[in-house]
Amino acid sequence: MNDSRRKYKCRHILVEDLEDAEYVLEKLSEGEEFFNLAKDLSECDSAKNGGLLPSFRSGQMAAEFERAVHNMEIGETSKPIKTEYGYHIIQRLEI
Repeated sequence: MNDSRRKYKCRHILVEDLEDAEYVLEKLSEGEEFFNLAKDLSECDSAKNGGLLPSFRSGQMAAEFERAVHNMEIGETSKPIKTEYGYHIIQRLEI
């Protein structure tokens, strides 16, 4: 399928700096639920929904964010991804 038509679905946790992003990854590695960490720590409006973002196509999100999601497997959680908004920890979901 042409990448511009491909839809993606994910949740994310947005934090201000790399130290906070690394803290999120540490908590995830200790077994904390992504949904709960997003609600408690994310600075995005999506926090109230556990970080869930509306599905999107190429060209609708920050380029760095899209590149990361495109290269992830469903269910995979990213390392910190820096964009103009801060640092994202992304979890790719099935459409």
